[in-house]
Amino acid sequence: MPDADGKPVSLADYRGRKVIVYFYPAASTPGCTKQACDFRDNLSELGDAGLDVLGISPDKPAKLAKFRDAEGLTFPLLSDPERETLQAWGAFGEKTMYGKTVTGVIRSTFLVDEEGKIEKAMYNVRATGHVAKLRKDLKV
Repeated sequence: MPDADGKPVSLADYRGRKVIVYFYPAASTPGCTKQACDFRDNLSELGDAGLDVLGISPDKPAKLAKFRDAEGLTFPLLSDPERETLQAWGAFGEKTMYGKTVTGVIRSTFLVDEEGKIEKAMYNVRATGHVAKLRKDLKV
C-alpha cells in the first residue's frame, strides 16, 4: 500500500517488531484527527515498548500528506482507496452511525506480533480515549 508520499509499505517491512495497525474513516475529520494525535502524543512510549504504529484509511496519498503535515504526524499513514486491506481485515462493512445502518470504515485497531500475525483485534473502537485504553491493556 502507498504511504502519504506514495512509497509502498508492507507489513512485512515490520517483521521482528510488534505493530499497532489502526483503521480510520477519513483524514482531517474531528474524530480521526483526535485519534491520530493521540497516537502521535504517545508514540515515544509505544516505541519504547517496541511498538510501531501504522494508520490506514481509504484516503489518497495527497490527502494523507496534508493531514500528516498539518498535525505533525510522524508515523506512516497508508492509503487504501480500493478498500482491499480494509475489507480483508474486517474494517469495512455495515456499522451504525447516528442511529442509522451505513456501510463504511469500521474504526478498528489490531496488534500484530513480530511474525506478522494478528495478536489482538479491536473493532468499533472510540476515537477519543482509545490510545489510553490500549496503553493500559498493553501495560505500556
